[in-house]
Amino acid sequence: MKNRLNRCEIAWRVARDIPNGSYVNLGVGMPLAVADYVPEDREVIFHSENGVLGMGPKPPDDQIDWDLTNAGKMPVTLLPGGCFFHHADSFSMIRGGHIDICVLGAYEVGENGDLANWILPDKKQAPAVGGAMDLAAGAKKVFLMMDFCSKDGEPKLLPRCKLPLTGVGCVTSVYTDVAIVDVTSGGFVVREMIEGVDLDYLQARCGAKLRLADNWQVLKTPKIDLPEVKQVPPGVAAAKRA
Repeated sequence: MKNRLNRCEIAWRVARDIPNGSYVNLGVGMPLAVADYVPEDREVIFHSENGVLGMGPKPPDDQIDWDLTNAGKMPVTLLPGGCFFHHADSFSMIRGGHIDICVLGAYEVGENGDLANWILPDKKQAPAVGGAMDLAAGAKKVFLMMDFCSKDGEPKLLPRCKLPLTGVGCVTSVYTDVAIVDVTSGGFVVREMIEGVDLDYLQARCGAKLRLADNWQVLKTPKIDLPEVKQVPPGVAAAKRA
């Protein structure tokens, strides 16, 4: 579909659901864009697991400091009052229940709120769930950003996850390219859908039963073009420390 949301448009929509004054962790990948779209009249304190609190939007190209990056090795800014600290202190915040919302990517979501986001069967890499399991267990709410279906068209919303789990019964809401789906005690409930999509369309592409919220709305965002992704150039950080 031509009107599907891109990752920046999904990030814009996620940012609208984050209450003022929240402490929020952004996972690696799609979630990192959320910090760029917080409404100007709202204060959100962003946390990064590598030890940053009070992150702002990405800096202009001529103001990048490669010694100040988020967990995804992307340059960030630091808002007034922001700070950086030891990795262990960062995880003490997460495990201590001090994060209001974490925003993560996902491979699969179960209708019972289970999350799988750390390994795929065809990935040739050492198993490493990383900090995602701590965030899934420690954050008060878990928002997910992902496409509604996989690149092969397979459902990602399922009765139960087939992949190894990251967290059990932890997911609050799922923000996708075609709909927003809340996880409830009764399963998946569609809160918003993009124009041109109906419940039958979504159900045909979903592995689990969907229900439509009584007060569902059309999912609308401004048109946002995808930016160029900048990561730490090889050797830059090491050269700065030398």
